[in-house]
Amino acid sequence: WQALHGALIGCLALLRRKSNHGTVADTEAVALARSYLENIQVSSLGKDDRKLCFEVLECLLECYPDSIATLGEDLIVGICAAIDTEKDPQCLMLTFHIVEILPRVFPDPFGQLDAFAEEVFDRLSCYFPIHFTHTPNDDFDVKKNDLSRALMLAFSSTPSFEPFAIPLLLEKLSSSLSSAKVDSLKYLSNCLVSYGDKRMEKHVKSIWSSLKDAIFTSSQESISQMVSELSDDTRFQDNEIAKEALTCLRKFMMQDSGLLLSLILEDEDLERILRSITSTKNYNELPVESKQKLHSFGRILSVSIKVSTSSCYRVLQHLFPRLMDICEISLKSCRTEKDVNYGALYLCIELLDACRGLALGSEELFPEDTWCGLLQQYSDPLTNVLHSILVTSTSEHAVEAYILCGVKGLVTLATFPRGFLSLPESLFENILTVFMLTMSSSCEDTFFWKLTLKALVQIGSFIEKYQESEKAESFMVIVVEAILSFISLDNSSMPLRLQLEAVSSIAAVGRNFMLRVIQGLEGAISANFFEAFAKANPNSVQSLGLLLECFDNKALPWIQSNINGEDAILRFADNIWCQIESFTTFDICTEGKEVLDKMMATMRLIVAGCSEDNQGVILQKAYGVLSSSTLFPTKESMSKNEIELTMGSNSFLCRDEWLISMFASVVVALRPQTHFPNVKVVLKMLVTSLLRGHLPSAQALGSVMNKLPLMSNDWEESSSCTVEDAMGIIVKTGLWSNDEDIFKLCVNIDSNRFVESNAMVGLAWIGKGLLMRGHDNVKEITLIFLRCLMSGNNMMGLAADAFHVLLSDSHTCLNKTLHATTKPLYKQRFFSTILPFFQSSIKETESSTTRPLGDASVYWYSFDVNWMCMLYRAFGHVVSNVPIAAVSTDAKKLLLMLVDGIFMLSVDVLDKDLTYSLLLVLSGILMDENGREVIVENAHIITNLLAGLISYPHMMVVRETAIQCLIAVTGLPHMRIYPVRMQVLQGLSKAIDDPKRTVRHEAVRCRQAWLELFVCVTVISIIDVLYPEIFAYL
Repeated sequence: WQALHGALIGCLALLRRKSNHGTVADTEAVALARSYLENIQVSSLGKDDRKLCFEVLECLLECYPDSIATLGEDLIVGICAAIDTEKDPQCLMLTFHIVEILPRVFPDPFGQLDAFAEEVFDRLSCYFPIHFTHTPNDDFDVKKNDLSRALMLAFSSTPSFEPFAIPLLLEKLSSSLSSAKVDSLKYLSNCLVSYGDKRMEKHVKSIWSSLKDAIFTSSQESISQMVSELSDDTRFQDNEIAKEALTCLRKFMMQDSGLLLSLILEDEDLERILRSITSTKNYNELPVESKQKLHSFGRILSVSIKVSTSSCYRVLQHLFPRLMDICEISLKSCRTEKDVNYGALYLCIELLDACRGLALGSEELFPEDTWCGLLQQYSDPLTNVLHSILVTSTSEHAVEAYILCGVKGLVTLATFPRGFLSLPESLFENILTVFMLTMSSSCEDTFFWKLTLKALVQIGSFIEKYQESEKAESFMVIVVEAILSFISLDNSSMPLRLQLEAVSSIAAVGRNFMLRVIQGLEGAISANFFEAFAKANPNSVQSLGLLLECFDNKALPWIQSNINGEDAILRFADNIWCQIESFTTFDICTEGKEVLDKMMATMRLIVAGCSEDNQGVILQKAYGVLSSSTLFPTKESMSKNEIELTMGSNSFLCRDEWLISMFASVVVALRPQTHFPNVKVVLKMLVTSLLRGHLPSAQALGSVMNKLPLMSNDWEESSSCTVEDAMGIIVKTGLWSNDEDIFKLCVNIDSNRFVESNAMVGLAWIGKGLLMRGHDNVKEITLIFLRCLMSGNNMMGLAADAFHVLLSDSHTCLNKTLHATTKPLYKQRFFSTILPFFQSSIKETESSTTRPLGDASVYWYSFDVNWMCMLYRAFGHVVSNVPIAAVSTDAKKLLLMLVDGIFMLSVDVLDKDLTYSLLLVLSGILMDENGREVIVENAHIITNLLAGLISYPHMMVVRETAIQCLIAVTGLPHMRIYPVRMQVLQGLSKAIDDPKRTVRHEAVRCRQAWLELFVCVTVISIIDVLYPEIFAYL
């Protein structure tokens, strides 16, 4: 037996040989199988050997079925003995598969396997239902679902199991365990198909009885949940038993010759249910149990109809005219009262929807089928009744269930396939009109409004999918054009927000609808643009903002993802610039700041989505309009004195501000390859504007410096410009110079704080553009910032904030969406270059001080505290915007600076965001193995800092993150953090009463962790005192 393991491995390797390496002969395989059956008692072996035995047996059955079949009864008996009482999941997967392939070895339905079917099935039945539990942490490669599926395939592998499997499955359906019922239904569905209708015929009555009980007893939804969706596919997802029972019923009916359907139509229980639910007319008077039975009854009828044409006709012929009579809907008269019998109406809609599903899902149907004519007879009066229900349901006392039935019924009629139900064009248009009326009159009823919108979307989707051209024309006129007219005229009772939601939802269903909606949105934006700027209409200002949001979020993504979509956005951009050009005065300055931001965002997205050629067209148009502005330079070359004259004024005319802002939004979105004419003039204009405090101009200038070519080509125009040319132009303006003593960013303007601030912002954005592309001239700009940072005057704060601009990610410019030129790892390279400066500068300023975290009585002296804060602010902006991997690599160099920076910046409320960012960096180092050594060395300093931040008053997330970091600190060596435990616990005792729930929750977790640490260290200390020999031995 010691050699068995190796022998099994060798046999398995030989059996799995490929044909070109010499396979095992048939006679050898039979000899191996016979020896296997005679000499191996599988159940007495260990798990690994049993698994190998089953793999060998599986391989023999799959590769040598004809030869192995000669072993006859011995093989079947041997398999039964081998799989008996097996419990290991991996071995069970193999045993189930062995039983599954056994009928392929003995295919004769009345042969040897049939004689031993009961014995084989007895071995399988003891495993049903599968009860295999495992936690998520268990390392099992076999899950419960895998075992259950393998067993199900074994159950259904041969019709010989039918006398034993079906009674067992029906018995388990009465189990009190939901999982057992679900498994029984799944197995039953699979076995019904495999065993065939002949063998299943004798079980029809018992199966129908069991399925009926499962469907009616397991349905627990309320009626509002039943019909809350217009699609049937999602209703039963909350009830897996009912879902599986209906699936089993459908499969059984597809196999059955018609006996099951006869049982359903003649079932006395269903007849009693039908009489009961239709005896009560009003929905509110129906008991909850009756509502549940109504829903289940409707689902059974729906499944029965969808099986086949013959089933559909039999169900309709049996029930539909009767239900119409109960609803008092006749072929001659048209009932319009609201009080229709709810139960009968609900079942009518279910039957109608099931017929529609049958027509859409089968390719073998013909419009001439008899059931189509039966529905056609009642389509007109039924439509009128449903119309009446919706019209009268706009009152405050409308019953939600009637509204749902009315909406679903009309949607079903409107989306019936062409030819199966010939709905007159006037009737289809009437349905659309009803939905539009109810939509406009139910704005305050969110449920009704959304339900109606969903109905219109479904109709539009059907029209688009099945190319219903005639219906498409009516839908365009009655629905799309109507909503667009509301938007353009603004005379609808429906709020604009709802109008835009409706039009964007409907437009998304088809290309033609979307193109028309885009045109409508353009027209509405233009109209409101004129009203807002020419007439200063405040309502138009608000409307314009909502329209632009809709255009950005809905229309633009669709346009950019479709071929030939650029023509539409190019037309839109040209229209906007034409309107701006036509306005000589703007009367919207005070109210229009938010609209200007949204208009700039729209223009950025439009330009960014265009090709280089179309970007050039938009840029040329924008440049032409801008040339009419007072901002436009009268000549390409401007002296420094001429530029200085423009700095005295920090305000723009309203029209000029819009022009330069919109032009800047075009510039920042250009591709690097886009031809930029007159760039030298534009540069001077942008410099002039940024010195007057215009931030978009600074961002545009940075974008230009990022995307201009490094070298010019001989074939380019003489007006083209390289990065070096652009920097020469900027130097001439006085914005920055190569001279080392240049701190006065603007000549002859002393103490002009406003101009200094604007110039520093401009340099920051220029530096950002150069830094992202990896240009060496960023060093000169960085040196200016560093000299200003160390100057000790009011320029320090501006220089510190400039580092934030340099390294932070921007959503308005210089990003991937707006085609920025980006050199890989540019942040990491800048960080490694600038870090030595911060190290030396902070070390010099702290040379005469004591560390700030050691003693509460420490005083800072011999240097300006504000100066130190600005230095740490600049350092914080750099560190917090660099990937944590780069920071962790240099953790030894910067950890103490990081701790001191958090300590100093946490004092001022204005630095709360930066404090939080630096705390996140510290938490990243705490969790990174690269920084563990320096973290352990300075554990007490870090813990002191975090304990102080527990009560940080200015930001909740700082307190929460500090507490989370303290939890991570408990993973450090206990002797390093034990001395500060009382300070931490004292701070946590206050945090437990924090006004924010998340902070309290984290404080409880942290306190528990530190208390466990305290207990652990105390126990170790006691053992050390009482039994020192233990530690001496260790």
